[in-house]
Amino acid sequence: MNTKEHKKFYRKIKLRGIPINHACEVGVYLPRTSNIIDFIKEGVQSSLVEADPDTVKILKEYFKDYNITIYPVAVWSESGTIRLSRAAASTFVSELESSPAIVNDKYKVTVENSIEVKCVVFSEIDDGTIDLLSIDIEGGEWNVIKNLKSRPKVISVETHGKYYTNPFIKEINQWMVNENYIIWYKDLSDTVFVKNGVAKPSMFDKTESLLFEGKIAWKKFKRYFKKK
Repeated sequence: MNTKEHKKFYRKIKLRGIPINHACEVGVYLPRTSNIIDFIKEGVQSSLVEADPDTVKILKEYFKDYNITIYPVAVWSESGTIRLSRAAASTFVSELESSPAIVNDKYKVTVENSIEVKCVVFSEIDDGTIDLLSIDIEGGEWNVIKNLKSRPKVISVETHGKYYTNPFIKEINQWMVNENYIIWYKDLSDTVFVKNGVAKPSMFDKTESLLFEGKIAWKKFKRYFKKK
């Protein structure tokens, strides 16, 4: 969870001079944790997708003077209603068999810690103009990507973290290849993809990504032998 202003995501995009006209974040949590907050404060047209009604109230108040649209829904493979397991920043759709909260924190899904919310297919709220997309919905990211109308210049996806690997990582990576995206860089939880030709990963980007991959692999290795 990144609470810093002028986040790395923002800094790297600005440094490369990539023009952003419509930013979208799916899975926001609190305003200060928003991955696109710096773009919002610049006045960029922004869409925020957040399912938890209590969090939506906070977002509406905090961003009331900015050029944003808030969609108070969960994104799923079909429209209707679905249960949401509340785990603070790691809140996730209860139907998911794998999420960071389940894998890393051994979170137990119960009726008592979940609520029913409206869910939609992402194509229902994607107008085709999104050029910056950040997705962090704790294992449900593939439901956004596979139903995209837009083809953003930059896409940030939560793919890993500590012991967790996104359950749809193969599908996500294959979609990126098919749609002509390349990996720009990685951090401890996200992989940032860029449309081929928009930005080229630097040697620093590649080295940094390898270091993060090494840290994650080491954590999983240590956990494996602890279980043994």
